[in-house]
Amino acid sequence: MSPHPIPTLIYEIIQSIRARNPERPALVGVGGAQGSGKSYHCRLLALAHQPRIAHFSLDDVYLTRAERERLAREAHPLFITRGPPGTHDIPLAIDTISKLQRGEPARLPRFDKTCDDRAPVDAWPEARAPVGAILVDGWCMGATPMPDGPPINAVEREDKDGVWRRTMLNALEQQYAPFFTRFDATIYLRAPSWEIVRLWRGQQEEQMLGRPLTADENAALDRFVMHYERITRAMLAGCHMAKWIVHLDEARNVVRVEGR
Repeated sequence: MSPHPIPTLIYEIIQSIRARNPERPALVGVGGAQGSGKSYHCRLLALAHQPRIAHFSLDDVYLTRAERERLAREAHPLFITRGPPGTHDIPLAIDTISKLQRGEPARLPRFDKTCDDRAPVDAWPEARAPVGAILVDGWCMGATPMPDGPPINAVEREDKDGVWRRTMLNALEQQYAPFFTRFDATIYLRAPSWEIVRLWRGQQEEQMLGRPLTADENAALDRFVMHYERITRAMLAGCHMAKWIVHLDEARNVVRVEGR
């Protein structure tokens, strides 16, 4: 297995849970802002221990494009953008986890970001039973309910009556938080600041494209990350249920690991 401290920490936590509950797979969540490396480290660990570790992301259980279009019509136009609470199929995540916990094989959901829609079910990889651990990562994994407040950016100011914001925060409280409490453990990869999160997200885009972003692409990315800003800032300030907090520097190096 990779000696990197983050996969090592996740694996040690899995082993500790399994020692206490050998009859079932460990269920571990990994949270962290965009670009923090959460999906990368989970994939690394799952590949090193396949097929014993099953992994998928909250990104993999986004609502379909058609479902988000309906939500945008019925609730608020901002829900067309995937990512915030309310745009995930939490029942799908629960169903996938439940099958694996019962010792059954399960297809692991996948989302195709290139077409902004869920991949066909026959393209989802299958986790063979039994598994020793289930890893789920997500940018808001472990987020706890938080109060509303005045708009903090240009996207939120488009939500003049606060419907999008209230719907998002209600979903976090009523659907996501109870889902997060199912996990045996949650680890949070903490970025140094919101500004670094935006920098990391831009680096991801440039790496994917293989070139620097244009001015228009940077402007579009600025708008995109504003959908995530409120909850990301709150999590940076401690609004999460993670027991282990991995503090990262600007280069994503581990500065320290805090247990609470």
